[in-house]
Amino acid sequence: MNIYVGNLNYRVREADLQQVLEDYGTVTSVKVVTDRETGRSKGFGFVEMADDQEAAKAISELNGAEFEGRTMVVKEARPKF
Repeated sequence: MNIYVGNLNYRVREADLQQVLEDYGTVTSVKVVTDRETGRSKGFGFVEMADDQEAAKAISELNGAEFEGRTMVVKEARPKF
């Protein structure tokens, strides 16, 4: 399952995000979206997890949780068209 993680602190890196979600299961990929020109984080990213049940548990427990001083928004990512 692909998970959207928003409202991240701009200092959060992919390794930080991976570490948080690995508590819930196997993480297959992590991508923090950055601005093309500045290279600075845009404050959101995507995490892919192999097991949908582990991903659902991560979403339910992490949505609204505080991480690095910000309240995260965690939900299933919608496919982009």
